[in-house]
Amino acid sequence: MDEQPKISNDISSAYELRTPRINLEEDVVLAPETRRMFEEAIGAMRHHKTIYTDWGFEAVDPMGRNMILNLYGPPGTGKTLAAEALAGTLERKYFHIGISEVESKYVGETAKNISAAFKTAALEGAVIFFDEADTLLGARLSSVTQGIDNEINAMRSTLLMELERFDGIVIFATNFAKNYDSAFVSRIRYHIEFKIPDTEGRKLLWQRMLVPGIPLDEERDEIIERCSIASDGLSGREIRTVLRTAFPRALVESDIEPKVKWKHFETAIEDVFAANRNVGKSRKDAVKKSNNNVTGIEVSQRLLGLTE
Repeated sequence: MDEQPKISNDISSAYELRTPRINLEEDVVLAPETRRMFEEAIGAMRHHKTIYTDWGFEAVDPMGRNMILNLYGPPGTGKTLAAEALAGTLERKYFHIGISEVESKYVGETAKNISAAFKTAALEGAVIFFDEADTLLGARLSSVTQGIDNEINAMRSTLLMELERFDGIVIFATNFAKNYDSAFVSRIRYHIEFKIPDTEGRKLLWQRMLVPGIPLDEERDEIIERCSIASDGLSGREIRTVLRTAFPRALVESDIEPKVKWKHFETAIEDVFAANRNVGKSRKDAVKKSNNNVTGIEVSQRLLGLTE
């Protein structure tokens, strides 16, 4: 393609065509049920012609030519990573678009930016991935009191229309799936949940992240077992944070033939738990928020980047 649609300079990063670095089969640790859902979605895409053309299902489902997925769950559980990996498995490039990349301070521009995103993805044959999708997929406002309310309704109407006519693959991801409007929920084919990993999931994450080149003071399998138990309740992102802080501690302690010891992992795990308790909003607060409706004012402020 020689020329992309003309778009606002403020959102040019939304149209960066990315090549996936990973795939689902080799690079992402998923819970069994989550992996099963991905495998079903991939199977549906790969056997689309059989189902819709050969079996004739297109006669009663003419809009089923696209694939829309929703990845939902707590922060740090791998939704963004899985979206990229799915594109890699499908051998497609992808656009990663956050709310900051489609929002606009100018009335009417946000809806245009949404349309431009779909047009560009269609021309490129790319997967389109919307992060923080709860902001985009909330309920349309019934009581319109100011210009921004019209903007939000126009954006959501445009998004519904684009989903209806888009032939490709759309992935949404959110920490607050309860905030989705039913009009969007009914158009999504697969809702795939991401949970905080259980013991087996944590063990797989530790095995993957604790790469063989790291010098350990104990047997690797023993360290992985102890870390898997001690990190109960942590997400994959938080486990990575543990490793990011444990390794420098070993080097600070001794930069001559350093060894990473259990105490380095243990104290790093304790620090992550302490941060979760004392810094920012807890995961419990986030879950509580996701179960409440967000007001039109809150949505308007977030869309314009006015929230803290």
